Amino acid sequence: MTATGNIYLIPNVIAGDDIDSSIPQGVLTVLRKLRHFIVEDLRTARRYLRKAGYTSDFDSDTTFFVLNKHTAPEDISGFLAPALAGNDMGIISESGVPCVADPGNAVVEIAQQKNIRVIPLVGPSSILLALMASGFNGQNFAFNGYLPIKDNEKAKKLKELENKIIKENQTQIFIEAPYRNQKLLEFIVKTCNPQLKLCIARNITAGDEYIKTKTLAQWKHNLPGVNKINTIFLLYK
Repeated sequence: MTATGNIYLIPNVIAGDDIDSSIPQGVLTVLRKLRHFIVEDLRTARRYLRKAGYTSDFDSDTTFFVLNKHTAPEDISGFLAPALAGNDMGIISESGVPCVADPGNAVVEIAQQKNIRVIPLVGPSSILLALMASGFNGQNFAFNGYLPIKDNEKAKKLKELENKIIKENQTQIFIEAPYRNQKLLEFIVKTCNPQLKLCIARNITAGDEYIKTKTLAQWKHNLPGVNKINTIFLLYK
């Protein structure tokens, strides 16, 4: 019986192309040896691999499986064929670490069921970096993903998060599609308790990185621009 290969969870840069400052050398060493990858976008994955020093030919020596919102669920298990045949594989996120606010977890779930070893590699996570710099509770926190789009549902969800902050002493972290960031920021300031603190973490690891914590009352008349910019929002007391 052929031994299965490993699945390596390969971190990507969050902003810009400065691989040396955010991706450990050990990750690059593993990445350069792999020949089978599961990625969100073929073009950006190939660009990242080249910048990381990957020299194998993409057309003849490398296999790519594309996993994104358009991938049919029934196709995902087939992506693990190289690993089941004994080959190591890599999952690359579009930004940051795989499987956190990222579709890679669908592959890892199946890999775990098939007893394929999954190896997470060290790299940047915008969620954790924002939490580190916020001054908020790092022992009890929740990442909520995207808030509801409709205003009435969004207001209800924010009220639930407020209650968790007060009753459970829990930092609440969430994100939004970049083109809706500014509207969400204005909505938070208008809707939530003005004494709550909001940390806005914009373009983490980029040259224009911005991470600032203020009360909502302080933010009210001095909102930064976050439209179409990758941003993490954190609420706490």
